[in-house]
Amino acid sequence: MATIRLFKHYIRVPYLMLGTFEFLILVSSVYAAAHLRYFDHAQNIPLYIGPLLPRALTFGSFMLLSMIAMGLYQSQLREGLPGVVLRLSVSFIVGTVGLSILFYLFPAVFFGRGVLSIALFMSFIGISATRAVFLHAIDENILKRRVLVLGAGERADHFSRLRRRSDQRGFQILGFVHIQGEKDVVDQNRVIKLDRPLVDKCLELEIDEIVVAVNDRRKNFPVHELLDCKLNGIDVVDALTFFERESGKIMLELLSPGWLIFSDGFERGSLRSALERTFDIAISSLILLFVWPLLAITTIAILIEDGFRAPILYRQVRVGEGGKPFQVLKIRSMSVNAEQNGAQWAQKNDSRVTRVGSIIRKLRIDELPQIYNILRGDMSFVGPRPERPEFVTHLSEVIPYYDERHRVKPGLAGWAQLNYPYGSSDKDAAEKLQFDLYYVKNHSLVLDLFIIIQTVEVVLFGKGAR
Repeated sequence: MATIRLFKHYIRVPYLMLGTFEFLILVSSVYAAAHLRYFDHAQNIPLYIGPLLPRALTFGSFMLLSMIAMGLYQSQLREGLPGVVLRLSVSFIVGTVGLSILFYLFPAVFFGRGVLSIALFMSFIGISATRAVFLHAIDENILKRRVLVLGAGERADHFSRLRRRSDQRGFQILGFVHIQGEKDVVDQNRVIKLDRPLVDKCLELEIDEIVVAVNDRRKNFPVHELLDCKLNGIDVVDALTFFERESGKIMLELLSPGWLIFSDGFERGSLRSALERTFDIAISSLILLFVWPLLAITTIAILIEDGFRAPILYRQVRVGEGGKPFQVLKIRSMSVNAEQNGAQWAQKNDSRVTRVGSIIRKLRIDELPQIYNILRGDMSFVGPRPERPEFVTHLSEVIPYYDERHRVKPGLAGWAQLNYPYGSSDKDAAEKLQFDLYYVKNHSLVLDLFIIIQTVEVVLFGKGAR
């Protein structure tokens, strides 16, 4: 499955094509709905509802954004067609609500309840049918890249972790090439011992890409054979780069300082910082405008449960950009004396969480006061979640490269939260660090917008909440 890189974030071409095709379905459905609604007077449609093109583009954009927010363009989506249809239904509900608000604020772009209802029905049927065909094509390896792994040792064995079908949705591994002098670790049934030049084997298997996973490149590394493959149109990539592209994370087990030094990314600059700061202020102010009633309701609920003398907010020291501590502001979701025995991870079904707290933690309402931290400049809207100094000190000692997540400001939403559930152990922290490093390396305003949109899915489906 071919990928392209837009603003340093990998996007799979088939999903980009799928999104484009479904956008066309959404736009076309408005035209079809208008002609069905005014079948006998089609020539008067511009008089009845105005020009169709801007209305159709508005409809298509809102619905497409809601589909992105529901995770419908994630290659790791595992639910199958029933799950896709469920997410599609929710996205249409969210999109319709968004359109209703837009029509209320700007009545001039409204094109009538009849046309809207027909367009929603037609586009839902069309996209559902498109998804059925697309999922069949994906699962039948029609759109997958054919991959050959160079090496069968310990580095190559990391590919054995990709057991689920959703983990290999973008590619198909055809085998592992044995390297002379290297001990094979992967399943022997998948090891290929060459009896001909590497390029001939690749052409025979119709290989699209070779992933280099050799333990020691100083010994028996087939430089000339790889060059021959490259010149014959076969892509050659490093294993770490491959996993970064396919999984959206940087694998710690494969990471080396040399790769960090010579890879692209990790860019900073005064203009970029100014744009990010403007973006943070604009997004935070806009969200605060909509969520203040929710904050007021939450405050009343806490007072009813814990009494009118109970604190609503609490401050907690967290580690920010450059390792500098700051005080994060949150709505209290645990009992007042929850940490009288010291700092500890939140656990599943934690007895310290109040009844109101269990609700606001699932909906992430307890995090909303951090908008104040964003406006102050302690945090960005998107970035790695800030951790407590006690945990950072420990994790920095046991997890390599942990301090590198502090190269950017911490955030209210983050790439790790989208891709990994709530963590309460060193292992979980290491897994989330891999996603944080991906964000630190590749972050941009476009990636931030993508994360913000998909955070809606996290809130609605409760992913990662504890």
